[in-house]
Amino acid sequence: MVSRRWITFALVVVVLAYGCYLLGRWQFHRLHDREATNAQTRLNLAAEPVDVADVLRVGRPAGASAEWKRVTATGTYLAADSVVVRYQTRDGSSGVDVVTPLRTAQGPAVLVDRGWLRTENVGDSGVRPPAPPPGRVTVVGFVRADATGSATTVTDHSTRAVSSSQIAKVVDAPLYTGFVDAESETPRPATALVPVELPDLGNGPHFFYGLQWWFFGVLAVFGFCYLAYDERKKLHAPKQPPPGTDSAEAEASVGAGSTTTST
Repeated sequence: MVSRRWITFALVVVVLAYGCYLLGRWQFHRLHDREATNAQTRLNLAAEPVDVADVLRVGRPAGASAEWKRVTATGTYLAADSVVVRYQTRDGSSGVDVVTPLRTAQGPAVLVDRGWLRTENVGDSGVRPPAPPPGRVTVVGFVRADATGSATTVTDHSTRAVSSSQIAKVVDAPLYTGFVDAESETPRPATALVPVELPDLGNGPHFFYGLQWWFFGVLAVFGFCYLAYDERKKLHAPKQPPPGTDSAEAEASVGAGSTTTST
């Protein structure tokens, strides 16, 4: 007869295995999303640049498919409105990103992350952004979506993450929503900045995490089946005499039991 303990144990194993199955499926869904995003990013990186006004709008975020699309923008930098992005590191070195609005010929300005500048510390204390190229400048770069959260707050022309809606508060010009990571500037600046890093197009660990969760589910079922088999084997095993009983006493006990059964 199956005990209540084993019924409870079986239910726990079923719930555990099903939970592992769902977590594995979630990881494979994430893998699918990552593959789709990477495919779109590869297309955007390989495409010819289009005018920034064809991708970005004032007051309306570009869709996810616009991320890393190559664009071109021509205008004049508003150097006095430059913002530094703190705590940006490259190869273990501390630095900042320099973001400067570029007023385009269409009227609105677009935020341009002109690149990375090495500094003595991870903050922005005493950092003077190098001057952008003067006059009419053409920028080719990649569309990026605004960051969100408290890190986007701008204080003394400094922030921890780029958000056009926050930087618009300190810029005297309408801004396109989103920003551009500069790939090149024409003419080139007197002080060159380190170009932005391109995205990682790997698929991440989701495939192996998914297999890992499913392995845990199978392991839970296998372990339950083994314990149930071991318990059943013990119940059907011949009874052994108590410790300390000699063979004669054991045979007498068995014989007595047999006589009683015959009677």
